[in-house]
Amino acid sequence: MDKEQERKLAARLFNETWRLIEKPGRTAEENILMIHSAHASRYHWQSVGDYTHKAIGEWQISRVYSVLSLSDPALYHAKVCLEICEAQSLGPFLTGCAHEAMARALSPNDNTLAKLHHQAASQLALLVQDPEDRGILESDLKSLALGE
Repeated sequence: MDKEQERKLAARLFNETWRLIEKPGRTAEENILMIHSAHASRYHWQSVGDYTHKAIGEWQISRVYSVLSLSDPALYHAKVCLEICEAQSLGPFLTGCAHEAMARALSPNDNTLAKLHHQAASQLALLVQDPEDRGILESDLKSLALGE
């Protein structure tokens, strides 16, 4: 497979994963497919993407596991995402998304630490210049119910 085909495949798998994340009434089979498509997308970005693609892939995998209430793998991939963002200085949007993923993954088990990551993401959202990106991050943060 040439690089352009692999890039298109990685993007198509990412979009399919997102479709499944948003699908109401997913079946158990679709949940498994969602996990595999997220990992496959990230795998292909390893070959043809840059650090931005790798961080976004890890973020999406973390989201998949959070949606499925699988806290440990969600947290693992959120940490990898945050490590990539910080090591590569990927900027406030992606780093904010990494903190959002950390908050989402931690929320079932460690509400205090989840709130710290939520706060970090909220602060970074203020620095995001692109209004669409800022809106995406803020919307994801609002969807987290962290309680008191």
